[in-house]
Amino acid sequence: MAYTKEQFEADIGHRFLDRQLLRSALTHSSYAGRPEDWPHNERLEYLGDAVVELAVSDWLYNHIPPLPEGQMTQARAQSVCEAALAGCARQIKLGELLYLGRGEELTHGREKNSILSDAFEALVGALYQDAGFDFAKDFVLRAVGPLLITALNGENQDCKTQLQERLKQLQRGDPEYVILSSEGPSHRPVFTAAVEADGQRLGLGQGGSKKEAEQAAAAQALEKLAELTETKG
Repeated sequence: MAYTKEQFEADIGHRFLDRQLLRSALTHSSYAGRPEDWPHNERLEYLGDAVVELAVSDWLYNHIPPLPEGQMTQARAQSVCEAALAGCARQIKLGELLYLGRGEELTHGREKNSILSDAFEALVGALYQDAGFDFAKDFVLRAVGPLLITALNGENQDCKTQLQERLKQLQRGDPEYVILSSEGPSHRPVFTAAVEADGQRLGLGQGGSKKEAEQAAAAQALEKLAELTETKG
């Protein structure tokens, strides 16, 4: 049975008064054939990005005991990066409800970190518009709270570091990263990166910066290595 918007709203604890806000939040720019009163989610994503950052920054600033600026910055970066927000989107099954164009459907767009993280931010923007900042903030902190705690406890190394250490354990060569492409407008580029070791491609990733794309590629490589280890075991 398909996951419905009604089930989704029950799961996130809010039924939208403005139904168009939810529909727009779920609509990727590739979705063609929609009427003029059905906008895609880029404007909501812009708004949601600011709400996410403010919600997390406010929580970190009011943390007891007070945190130094550098620690707050690092914890926020780890908790709201593309890969982290894509993970939050997967937790609430957001990908199942997205409106995508045929090209994105064919290339597994529902699983792309870039599309999922953008949709999560768009959803936050829609919640802010429909229910106000307090609800949107609570929603964000429910989603990223565990990531914040992990970051503050020093348990969360970046994926590139984790991959380097994992390859060393497996007696493999060092990872090498290559930027394969850069698409989109200059103010919203999407980079695609690959990571290889010993001449073997281990992962691909996309991001709004070269660093984010490399982190996403490293994350995919870690998943692939884990699957291979389980298979051999």
